[in-house]
Amino acid sequence: MSELICVGAIGGAFGVRGEVRLKSFTAEAEAIADYAPLCTEDGSREFDVVVTRSIKNGLAARLSGVITKEDADALKGTQLFAPRNRLPELPEDEFYHTDLIGLEVRDTGGTVLGNVKSVQNNGADDLLEIYGPGLKNTVLLPFTRAIVPTVDLGAGRIVADPPDGIFD
Repeated sequence: MSELICVGAIGGAFGVRGEVRLKSFTAEAEAIADYAPLCTEDGSREFDVVVTRSIKNGLAARLSGVITKEDADALKGTQLFAPRNRLPELPEDEFYHTDLIGLEVRDTGGTVLGNVKSVQNNGADDLLEIYGPGLKNTVLLPFTRAIVPTVDLGAGRIVADPPDGIFD
């Protein structure tokens, strides 16, 4: 399991006084500030976060060390991470997306279907993007209890009961 979890991304400057447009990947958007200080993926920069208000498609926020619009614009696209130990424990049937990426996916008969490449959300359900040597293209597998009855993080494996034809 990853030590750092991506909890947000900087969308660029918001206004001309050093605020940033912040995309939060936390369950409650404004909770991103609760996990500060946040760092870049390589750990080279760290930011305290103060959410100033909700805006369309995100939050306006002040980050420590970001004073000007140019400072904010220079950070556009930067992902922000928090150490796993600052995040809440999840219920038994919930998972951080980062923990699912790379897991092997087998069907209920034990046949390897591939590995999880990414976790996507279509608005209704999460989808597991599966890739593997026997697949010409990746496959999107709905991440529901009916289709994915077992996630075993310790064994690094997911057991799936995919709909007919999805892996053909």
